[in-house]
Amino acid sequence: MRKSKIQTPRRGKPRNQHSKLQDKPVKEELVTGVLSLSNRGFGFVVPEGLQKNENDIFILKSGLNTAMHGDTVEVRLFPQEQVTPGRAREGTITKIIDRANSKIVGIFAASRKFGFVSPDDTRIKEDIYIPSGSFLGAKTGDKVVVEITQWPENGLKAEGNVVEVLGKSGAPGVDILSIMRQYDLAENFPAVVQEAANAVEQTIRAEDHIGINGREDRRNLKIVTIDGEDAKDLDDGVYVEKRSDGSFFLGVYIADVSWYVRENEPLDVEAQARGTSVYLVDRVVPMLPRELSNGICSLNAGVDRLSMACEMEVSPDGVIKKYRILPVVVHVYRRLTYTLVNKILVERDADFCRDNEDILPLLYNLEEVRNAMYKHRHRRGSINFEIPEIKVTLDENGKAVGLKKRISNLGESIVEQCMLAANETVAEHMCRRKQPFMYRVHEQPEPAKIEALNKLMNTFGLHIRTSPEGKVRPKELQIALEKIEGRPEEKILSTVSLRSMQQARYAAENLGHFGLAAKYYTHFTSPIRRYPDLIVHRLLRESFPTGSIPKNRRDKLLEKLPEMAEQASKRERIAVAAERDTTDLKKVEYMQQFVGDTFEGIISSVTGFGFFVELDNGVEGLVHLTTLKDDYYDYIESRYALEGTHHHRVYQLGDKVEVVLVRASVEEKALDFVAKDNCDLRALNMAKGSENKPSVKGKKSGKGKVAKAKAKVSRRDKTGTKLNGAQKAKKTKKNKKNKHDHKSAKGIKKKDIIAEI
Repeated sequence: MRKSKIQTPRRGKPRNQHSKLQDKPVKEELVTGVLSLSNRGFGFVVPEGLQKNENDIFILKSGLNTAMHGDTVEVRLFPQEQVTPGRAREGTITKIIDRANSKIVGIFAASRKFGFVSPDDTRIKEDIYIPSGSFLGAKTGDKVVVEITQWPENGLKAEGNVVEVLGKSGAPGVDILSIMRQYDLAENFPAVVQEAANAVEQTIRAEDHIGINGREDRRNLKIVTIDGEDAKDLDDGVYVEKRSDGSFFLGVYIADVSWYVRENEPLDVEAQARGTSVYLVDRVVPMLPRELSNGICSLNAGVDRLSMACEMEVSPDGVIKKYRILPVVVHVYRRLTYTLVNKILVERDADFCRDNEDILPLLYNLEEVRNAMYKHRHRRGSINFEIPEIKVTLDENGKAVGLKKRISNLGESIVEQCMLAANETVAEHMCRRKQPFMYRVHEQPEPAKIEALNKLMNTFGLHIRTSPEGKVRPKELQIALEKIEGRPEEKILSTVSLRSMQQARYAAENLGHFGLAAKYYTHFTSPIRRYPDLIVHRLLRESFPTGSIPKNRRDKLLEKLPEMAEQASKRERIAVAAERDTTDLKKVEYMQQFVGDTFEGIISSVTGFGFFVELDNGVEGLVHLTTLKDDYYDYIESRYALEGTHHHRVYQLGDKVEVVLVRASVEEKALDFVAKDNCDLRALNMAKGSENKPSVKGKKSGKGKVAKAKAKVSRRDKTGTKLNGAQKAKKTKKNKKNKHDHKSAKGIKKKDIIAEI
């Protein structure tokens, strides 16, 4: 097999002459930030504080100074003349300000005198040394949680104690539990928090609340909730009436969580620490105890509940003309599901229509107001990226037995448009009154990314108009994307456009929402499962008596809210990562049975080390550059393509390609493909040899990692020195050279676009 022209530098070796200055920067400029490590050993420091909007700083492995992924560090920048060509900034870590990994999950291996834990997180490269007497009964092959007692220094490994044994690696349930511990997610609540939840009454007397502090009675309205079949935490209900002039009265009724969760009390402290409910592949880790999330706060049908309402007058063309935001008491008329709504409104199923005659007028009105508001948002430039969700089906033992791609339907869109209306209305209400507030912001794409996107667009005869400063209006991007709908280039251009977007986040200042083309936006509609929504409700309640939050309180909030917004954004990113990891793990587990099978897929990403292929069922795997046998391939970044230097064959983002699955690693949460018509035949033979042996293959995979852990114990001491000579070291080096680094590939993901509802 020919070797690719694209080479990655050997770890710790200078890539060019000026890289030798890595340890001797000549200009003192210090920056503080958070280290994000790749799986290949190098990393980037994301600046914080005054430089938070500056470029990330590249750090070689030799410049890490024992820092681990997620640590807050101080970096000394290199002068620009010493920075590697193609990189904006480069430096070396001089100080570790805050360690992020006090607890680490991994596989344990023991000897008579000591043990090691190999971290599950492949970005943490060094094993953790466990002294004798700190095993907590763990045996070789157990998945454990280690608490770090001594950080790495002077050539010694980090040291720790086993604080929890999760079970044998590969045993049912241990995989998800390990990810939960890795992200420090706990299903159970501290005793003081659970006691507070148990003390909350599970019913209300409406008469005790109506007329108090402006709370009004809305129990006469036929409010409905619309959710998935398995939803238990029902945040929101809707009601609509169509008026004679064609306008609509739209009521959005949200669980009044702030009535029960008071600031700085145990329930609030724990909710803020969690930040959000986390929806893993097999369970929900709630932000609030179930006595609140599924009980008194949930807008369950047939019972009185406290609610925060946003009632709007919507014109026939979808514009909100008037509104009221107020506390109310509601009595949900019926609990509906997306399936039922779609049966009635999309399929016009006669049986469903006949059985639900009592809600038909309401559903028809909801569809009408949804259409009007959707068209209004489209006119102003809202961008619609369709991102299918992959639902993993599990058996009673938690094993993946099926994958199903879910695409948004009319029922979901009705709820979405109603929630967007309420979120925008509440944000504008507080912004115009200049009140301290928590906004959901989605900032302008970076000019450099729009410039790169435009270069790609130009090759297809398209152009996105920008201002002299490089800014773009959402409408311009929307127009360009709609022009390519149904055309061959749609996949590549929509994918690159999506990846050009910034990530939505929380902020204490109103910066608008680019993707929604909204001047004002917040999260108001899900206080059961998102802490920012709870803050929004609390701020609204404080403003109700006079229309303004008192000055002394306002000053304190202006100081606190930026930090709270940053914490909420951080917790959201953790939740997204944990959800993705559990889903990816089960996707790979499901695909193990298909090793050796051929699939048709679409190239979803192109990198310097190969390209990713997405199958129709939503799974994604890597075709590594070294498996392409027919040519040397160059990475053409501007075209999102690999091109052969001799035959000029091209693999480009969006192309269809036929691939064979040759490896499914649950441990790495990664799939390996080869291009069927352009690979080493030995790879195909290996894949065919694994066909129809998923259980054996799975066992080998699990035992393989345990065997590696045993080998590490047999040949290492605490310093990590190999004890059996240079010959074994040479052999190990040779093996590493021939094995592609899938761990680095695993980190390349489609840019996350957080759901805005």
